[in-house]
Amino acid sequence: AASDGLKATDARLEECAASLERHDALAVRTRSYLNEMHARNAQAAREAAEEAAAAAGPADKRAKTDAGEDKKPVKEGVSPIPLAKSVKNEAELAGMLEAHLRDGVAMASFWCWLDEQAAAGKKWDEYEIGEWVSKFRAEQPGFSEESFATIAGEGPHGAIIHYRASKEGARDVGPESLILCDSGGQYDCGTTDVTRTHHLGTPTDHQKDAYTRVLQGHIGLTTAVFPQDTSGFVLDAFARRHLWEAGLDYRHGTGHGVGAALNVHEGPQSISPRFGNMTGLVPGMILSNEPGYYEDGGFGIRIENLLVVREAKTAHNFGDKKYLTFDYLTHIPIQKKLIDFSLMSGAEVRWLNEYHAAVWEKVSPRVTDEKVKAWLKEAC
Repeated sequence: AASDGLKATDARLEECAASLERHDALAVRTRSYLNEMHARNAQAAREAAEEAAAAAGPADKRAKTDAGEDKKPVKEGVSPIPLAKSVKNEAELAGMLEAHLRDGVAMASFWCWLDEQAAAGKKWDEYEIGEWVSKFRAEQPGFSEESFATIAGEGPHGAIIHYRASKEGARDVGPESLILCDSGGQYDCGTTDVTRTHHLGTPTDHQKDAYTRVLQGHIGLTTAVFPQDTSGFVLDAFARRHLWEAGLDYRHGTGHGVGAALNVHEGPQSISPRFGNMTGLVPGMILSNEPGYYEDGGFGIRIENLLVVREAKTAHNFGDKKYLTFDYLTHIPIQKKLIDFSLMSGAEVRWLNEYHAAVWEKVSPRVTDEKVKAWLKEAC
């Protein structure tokens, strides 16, 4: 029996040895393949460089590497094309404003409808809400499609930053819901991207506190004045200050670039706590302003407008620099029910009142439904 056991052990050892040999052979073949591919790639790169140098002519002299090999000089840096694309001309900016005014009518119609549904005790799920948002936008002239799939998150789903409802897992939106709705449209003249957080019932004190701090950050960034070519990460704290004072924060950037009737996310500019993006802001750039707060398993809050960088009127121009600020493109009411006005400064309340006055002045003449116009008047 002992002899049989030794034989079995020997067999297993032989099997392991054979497996190791196969592994070694595979490793050798892999190294050989990788070396061959590296050599081919290097050869292709040399041939491409030689062809480029030949096409450039004798005026474009080639440099020597440390190893003495010839190569064409390569200038490394950021492509100027995205930067040029990010600075909108006046025609593009006029088109973007027009798109946002149409969007203001669409979203006033949507929020009026949803408040009416909630008041009647009716419920719709998050997936259906997304379809209704698209339906109201489709009624506007020049609308072609959504700029991205609507994010409609009720209660705890609102705390999922990039949530997207499915038919199977969608939560109901009803009379006591807090809903975060992030949506946008592509029009023939521009692109929109807006987030509003809306309570259909009675918000808690905690929800009002968090919402108000998000709003204060939103206002703080919108009204910031800063030197031209300031990088977006320098401005990010304007949006977080009031949340930080309460020990709160959010785990995403504050703003991204937006194209004019193009990509809803467009670089190279951004506003973010990440220091890697050194792109300076200049007049004509468009960015989102979207601070938020997300309580896992509870609720989510975000307030988003699109902003255009404009030259600021300052009493001085230290260092002969231009100073910049923002102007808003989005014209959609910010829900006052969720605001704790005791937390807000006089300047913040004035900004909100002026914003709502501008929304009413520019959007209400375009509203043909008297019921929607009455809702808009009350919301502003």
